Amino acid sequence: MTRVNGWVDIHAHYTPPTTAAGREAQWRGLREACFLAPEPYHWRPEDALATMDRLGIAMQMLSPIPVPPTLPELRAWNDYGAQLVTSHPDRFGLLAGLPTDDPDACLAEIERGDAQTHPDGYLVTTRRAGVPLGDERLNPVWAELNRRHAVVFVHPATDMTPPLGQPVALVEIAFETARAAVHLLYTGFFRRYPDITMVLAHCGGSLPALSGRLGLLGAEPWVPNPEGLTAEDIRADLARLYLDTAATGTDANLAAAVTMVPRDHFVYGADAGVPCSDDASMSRNLDALLGSAVLTPEEVDGLGHRAFHLFPEASRRHAAGTSLRIPPAATGSSHTEPDRERFPS
Repeated sequence: MTRVNGWVDIHAHYTPPTTAAGREAQWRGLREACFLAPEPYHWRPEDALATMDRLGIAMQMLSPIPVPPTLPELRAWNDYGAQLVTSHPDRFGLLAGLPTDDPDACLAEIERGDAQTHPDGYLVTTRRAGVPLGDERLNPVWAELNRRHAVVFVHPATDMTPPLGQPVALVEIAFETARAAVHLLYTGFFRRYPDITMVLAHCGGSLPALSGRLGLLGAEPWVPNPEGLTAEDIRADLARLYLDTAATGTDANLAAAVTMVPRDHFVYGADAGVPCSDDASMSRNLDALLGSAVLTPEEVDGLGHRAFHLFPEASRRHAAGTSLRIPPAATGSSHTEPDRERFPS
């Protein structure tokens, strides 16, 4: 099995404790949606930590997928995620889910985080209850996150009808991500909120492959363009994005992505903690990254550690936990934290 050295996984999901009956119901629902999982899925923190150790993952930034549909459930998931961070502060971080169908509830959850959940960043889905991220009612939410210089992880919504008999997780999520990003582009999001660091899941889905077309045609007179974006504006705005490598570490994905974003805008993601990923598939993705002909070995190692730069408090927790685990006899004036040296906060 492929193993790396102390990487950070920005794309890792968790589930609060479940019952066997609940897992069975979820499994049957997945199979009805063309996702032919062989057995019910059971997420447990001890299993997640064991997988991290096998793969060489130092830390996971946990996010609640699938995002619970009701506000009380979402808050309960965020609370459980915060408990996991409290129990394992040097191994887990929290990207708190935000209810983006309700701007007031979003703002309240952000404020609640200051006193209770203390998230490292935030998770949003491309749409929630039919409300897209570019909806103007969310402007106060984005303004607050911009004020905080927040990191926002964007995950595609999955509550859609499987197209042509294939599971949504295979193809459709890639187009869902691209649609959301293009909508944000033409609403002027990236110019209005420059201090939000936005990370798109799955290497941006199909967006990198479409970015050249957007640059060529996106500013043509026949395209609705209320912000008056030029072709150069479009290229510059898309280049602000960060992309994770969840199930997209192959050169086919990376070759398009490096034409859209700088090479230091890639972040390691595994899509851990959901039925579509297991040790074998995550290891294959690592193999693809480590053998990449698009990125240099130094660039690959950099993306594996980049989340320590994006989440400085999580980096501090990890560094503190690592130092506590080092026997006194092994420490000395020459000891350094390599991840912190590479990406100082």
